[in-house]
Formats: sequence, structure tokens, C-alpha cells
Amino acid sequence: MARNWNESYAAGELPWDRPYPAPQLVELVEAGALPRGRALDIGCGTGTNARYLAEQGYEVVGIDLAPLAIEQAAAKPKPSGGSLALQEWDVLEADPPGGPFDLIFDRGCFHVFDDPADRARFAERVAASLKPGGRWVSLIGSTEGPARDHGPPRRSLRDIAAAVEPALAIESLATFLLEGDLPTPTAFWRMIAAPRATPAQPSTQPSA
Repeated sequence: MARNWNESYAAGELPWDRPYPAPQLVELVEAGALPRGRALDIGCGTGTNARYLAEQGYEVVGIDLAPLAIEQAAAKPKPSGGSLALQEWDVLEADPPGGPFDLIFDRGCFHVFDDPADRARFAERVAASLKPGGRWVSLIGSTEGPARDHGPPRRSLRDIAAAVEPALAIESLATFLLEGDLPTPTAFWRMIAAPRATPAQPSTQPSA
């Protein structure tokens, strides 16, 4: 990726970083809607969501491309409950360590890739790292809502399906507004995807 994420952590320019776990993740965990066991947080940043999952009893691996992100996450007190291992890792280069996983989470990592081939590779890495019956939860900047010059990259339904559908089954794709953290409420997708029981089939062609 062209962006040097380490520079953002060095400068403290972290508009995506929050001192609390993503409410959309918390809601799903507390509702019992996600499998328990081993969890992977891709693009874990300073570790807030990874720590939350560990405190809920998951055995968690948090990975991030930026060494300073991992350093800052490791400097926080160890979570009570489950376990948390942190590692610098480029998910596009190799399958994440410590798998397979029951749950994979990313808060705004999938959507940073502008190249469709990179988004497809990301989904393939997730698919290869999920156990049967596992789930991937991704929070993705949406093309819904008015024009804006701030906030996360915007991805359409078409962008998401093109990358994810060949590798995983999209179970749900819901919209929500992120309010309070950005200058204006910002639309996101909350995607839940699962391993495929059978490969995706090609689109039906019109009869001649």
C-alpha cells in the first residue's frame, strides 16, 4: 500500500482510533450472534477491539501492518479473560498467523484497498483463515449518504460483492451511521460473511 501507516502512528494522527470497542461488534457479541473461540482482529491498531474480544473470553490474535500500532497495543495492560497475541503482519502477503479462527473482525481495514484485486485477495485470506461455521465481521465505509471530503474510503455494494462473493457467502449487509466521531454522520456497511458450503456459481446468462 502506498500510505505509510507507521507515520500516522508516529504523528498521533489516528482518526480511526477509538478508546472504546466498535458498538456494532459489541452488539453482535452480546447478542450471542457470533461464534466463540479463536478470534482475529485484522488492522488491530492500538488494540481496543482485540482487547474487548479477549475480555469476552476469546483467544485473540491482533495483527497490523504498522509496527508502531503493535507497539502501542502491546503497551496497554493485558486484558482479563481470554488471551491476546499481537503481531506485525501484512495480510495481503500471507495468511494470518494463529489460525484457523472462529471469528475474524476488521474495523475499516478491508475498505482501505483501492485496487479491486487487493480487496479480493483480502477476502481470500479471510476465507482461508476461517473455520467451518466461522464468521467475518467487517465495518466498511459506504457510498450511501451525501458527498464528503473526510472520513473513510467509500465502497459500493458492487465493490463488496465483487471482492467477497467468490470467496465467502455474504450473510448480511446492513447500513449504519457513525455519529459523533466525524464532522458529519458517516454511512457505513456492517457486513457478516461466512465460509462457503459450495463455490459461488456464475451469473445466469440470458437465453439465446
